[in-house]
Amino acid sequence: MSPEPRAPLAASSAAIPPAPRFVAVIDIGKTNAKLVLHDLEKARDRDVRSIPNRVLTDGPYPHADVEGLSAFILDGLDAFAGAGPLDAISITTHGAACALVDAEGLVLPVLDYEHDLAGPISDDYEALRPDFAETQSPRLPKGLNVGNQLYWLQRRFPSAFGRATHFLTYPQYWAFRLTGVAACEITSLGCHTDLWNPAAGDVSSLVDRLGWRSLFAPMRSAFDVLGSLRPDIAAAIGLAPGRQLPVFCGIHDSNASLLPHLLSREAPFSVVSTGTWIVSFAVGGKPTALDPARDTLVNVDAFARPTPSAMFMGGREFDLLTRGAADEPDDACVAALVARQVMALPGFVPGTGPFPASEGCWSEDPDSLSPAERSAVASLYAALMVDTVLGLIGGDGPTVVEGPFARNGVFLDTLAALTGRPVIASAGVTGTSAGAALLARGSQHERRELSGGQRRGEKTDPALLDYAAVWRRRAASAVSPAATASTFLPPRTSQRPNIG
Repeated sequence: MSPEPRAPLAASSAAIPPAPRFVAVIDIGKTNAKLVLHDLEKARDRDVRSIPNRVLTDGPYPHADVEGLSAFILDGLDAFAGAGPLDAISITTHGAACALVDAEGLVLPVLDYEHDLAGPISDDYEALRPDFAETQSPRLPKGLNVGNQLYWLQRRFPSAFGRATHFLTYPQYWAFRLTGVAACEITSLGCHTDLWNPAAGDVSSLVDRLGWRSLFAPMRSAFDVLGSLRPDIAAAIGLAPGRQLPVFCGIHDSNASLLPHLLSREAPFSVVSTGTWIVSFAVGGKPTALDPARDTLVNVDAFARPTPSAMFMGGREFDLLTRGAADEPDDACVAALVARQVMALPGFVPGTGPFPASEGCWSEDPDSLSPAERSAVASLYAALMVDTVLGLIGGDGPTVVEGPFARNGVFLDTLAALTGRPVIASAGVTGTSAGAALLARGSQHERRELSGGQRRGEKTDPALLDYAAVWRRRAASAVSPAATASTFLPPRTSQRPNIG
């Protein structure tokens, strides 16, 4: 892939195959980037390639390695095109990222959202940002609110900012590189950016207040074909001259995980997308007032519908609690820990999740526990946290778990018992890629049931319910229990974990 699209490289219109089957998905998470060849007919990944998603520090601020990612994408597309049929390209990325471009490409590097923006500029931004009632976007630290990123960039680099002709949401930046067509899309704009008003279905008052509306690229649906692969890229990956490969607009990664269920299930249901972050969605749930202080918010789905959501750093916390050695516990191990009420209390990443004021601790010295016991306690903790956030967002109906925690039996069984509702473990672990591939079928494609999910029943366990009651009572205080010989603080991290 050449560094950036140049002015004459406008995209040609791309014909969509009547029934696209093999879709190359560019899946850029914050920690890792993948290129997946997904077979829509068999609902499985045929090939998966992955690299770490590096953050570069050689510029004016930490930024995405877009050229390294570009080379990885080009190599993968070349391999996929040479190995068999390739019908389309789709894109999904983590949130809290954006690009400012002109006809020559980026005018500023893509800011890493973990860069600390604290200071006078962000203090000024605090006074400008709309209320939660308008945007349903909580105030988040560092660069996790894209509006804060834009304001910081405009103030710090006014000349470069002034050269920008388009603001692009991050999946659409990659579509722009592939097609030359500039776009913004609702799932990324509606992802705690401060830039979108879900009720109005329009940009927030902040955008007009700061004169940014003309900068925003045209809004397009995630299901839209933006154009065909640029001729120079098509030639580089060995496509026949004149071959048009459609490139879809793309989607925010958590919404990509949600999409297969929107297309296959009747509301109400909840989806829990797990990874470094655990993001929960309540579809058709119970009415509830969201609390921005507890990391609840509204995401906007691929059909532009507001969806109550919550996020916490469950995967990062699990790694901290297990010290990266998650041995699988047996039933007897779990039962013994529940009976002794050995527990981890929130929270283990400062200022995040449903208990942002709490300082995480163990009820017993974790050094006295085996790796399997620490894994069991971490799994119980994660289930209690998910149960908490589902309550905060009005979750109802069955709960579908996507990602790594779909393979954690203790987590799944505990969550089913706590919620009193069925829990379905998704059969696949690449829900983001599968969801992004589904964009190639269009927004009106036939509803079909997802296959292979394992359903966990709601088992009543008085000891577990008593354990949960004690945990909730302590957690609700938002303060760790008084320090005693049985209260142990774990290693802390000042880093807010990665989305995606």
